[in-house]
Amino acid sequence: MTAQKGSAFLLKIGDGGTPPAYQTVAGLRTTQMSINGDTVVVTHKESGGWRDLLSGAGSRSVSVSAAGIFLGSAAEAAIRAHALAGTIAAYELSFEDGERLRGSFLVQRLDYAGDFNGERTYTVQLESSGPVVPA
Repeated sequence: MTAQKGSAFLLKIGDGGTPPAYQTVAGLRTTQMSINGDTVVVTHKESGGWRDLLSGAGSRSVSVSAAGIFLGSAAEAAIRAHALAGTIAAYELSFEDGERLRGSFLVQRLDYAGDFNGERTYTVQLESSGPVVPA
């Protein structure tokens, strides 16, 4: 197994079509994904003191965060529009080995920052709505 390049971990946003065409969000320096799951505990007297969990139960979610330099791309404008409207859009996470995950996400947070002599940067936090599946 070889190490994969972080630069090949891409965040893409759908164009709203059916099926959606995905465009890479430009200027990203970091991208992170977290898969979260809530558990349903079904421990009972005969568990022998060990916790038992119910497989497939509970809720699952995927969180994506990214940070980068603002370039004014169409994809960045689409993220801003969804953040302002509170709407859910299709996104794709793409990895160097060709694996892709797709799902619907809500922009939970979008931050911009800039220094007097520096570039304008942004960070975005996405939360899944519905299943996130391999593409």
